[in-house]
Amino acid sequence: MSYLSKRLLSGAAIAFIVAGCSSAQNPLNSSSAIGSESNYGIPPSGDVPKANNFKKTKVVEGLENPWSMAWLPDGTMLITERPGRLRIVRNGVLDPTPITGVPEVFAVSQGGLMEVSLHPKFAQNRLVYLTYSHGTEEANRTRIARAKFDGKALQDVQVIFEVSPTKPGGQHFGSRIVWLPDNTMLLAIGDGGNPPLKINGELPRQQAQKLDSQLGKIVRLNDDGSIPKDNPFVSTANANPAVWSYGHRNIQGLTFDAENKRVWSTEHGSKGGDEVNLEEAGKNYGWPVVTYSREYSGGEISQERSRPGMVDPKLVWTPSIAPSGLAFYKGDLFAGGLVSQDVRHIDLNEKGNVVSEKSIEIGQRVRDVKVAPDGKLYVITDEDNGQLIRLEAVGN
Repeated sequence: MSYLSKRLLSGAAIAFIVAGCSSAQNPLNSSSAIGSESNYGIPPSGDVPKANNFKKTKVVEGLENPWSMAWLPDGTMLITERPGRLRIVRNGVLDPTPITGVPEVFAVSQGGLMEVSLHPKFAQNRLVYLTYSHGTEEANRTRIARAKFDGKALQDVQVIFEVSPTKPGGQHFGSRIVWLPDNTMLLAIGDGGNPPLKINGELPRQQAQKLDSQLGKIVRLNDDGSIPKDNPFVSTANANPAVWSYGHRNIQGLTFDAENKRVWSTEHGSKGGDEVNLEEAGKNYGWPVVTYSREYSGGEISQERSRPGMVDPKLVWTPSIAPSGLAFYKGDLFAGGLVSQDVRHIDLNEKGNVVSEKSIEIGQRVRDVKVAPDGKLYVITDEDNGQLIRLEAVGN
């Protein structure tokens, strides 16, 4: 099988075909090929084959910019709408009345009500977690609130965590939550926004490399918002103890492979350079020191694509697909694309390297992808008339 692969070498883009060739045959060495053992070479980006083995069924429509979904033990669905509503779907029917008790949100641009996630022991404690943007145009941040859900309303709402420092504008809130087997949670947080915005006189992207800042990070928290004692930087001077990994621009896809105990993310690049990353505690993922992104206004952000001590992505998308929503399903990754309006089926090998990639066409901006208790994939689309869509594998 042949794949179009791109790699930057000495600042120039060199395109070549990897057609099952050996290391000696490949002019840039086999580290550039998909599925190679080295993680220095970046797998292909751009056009990919279409996947024709998934049936798409529209379950619900009429959602206003939905952002996230979660299932209760009885199969009932909760769906967030970015303007600030939490909706409920029972037996495939959207309840016209939103759930009450949702905190007030700063709903502007990319901000608003975002992730909804259930405590791993929801059946016992009825705890629901919401991420949302809070504040003003001049000073805002991502928050996590938790509450008990009685079937109709949120009760005993508490803010258990808020990101520091505050930032201006309405960009890069991150906000995906993943639960680990020890019932701690990972929360993805964006870097704060694009130029010309500034935080303390610097571009927000500089926050991603600052260990005393929570911007541009994945943080790890206990279920009450406190800091786990075994976080990687708890004993590091001048580091924020919540930080779990850093050097991120804006992660909006986060998922956990329970079988192999792996955390995966998809991250928005600037102009190109979207990333799929295998996340590990304490690691630096490079932004903005190392990146395949370019400035929206033109020109390079950095001339470096890789550096010792910084983790290379497993896959880079240029041009951008604007990844949002990520699921681990039957050994592979399924990544939603806002700009590409599809779901990317990313085939992984046992070592967690990318083997191939296909596109499942959706035709609307894909905001979230998750696996339901019924074992099927579900997608929500970020539109004024957003949809809930079920994907079912058919044939081979």
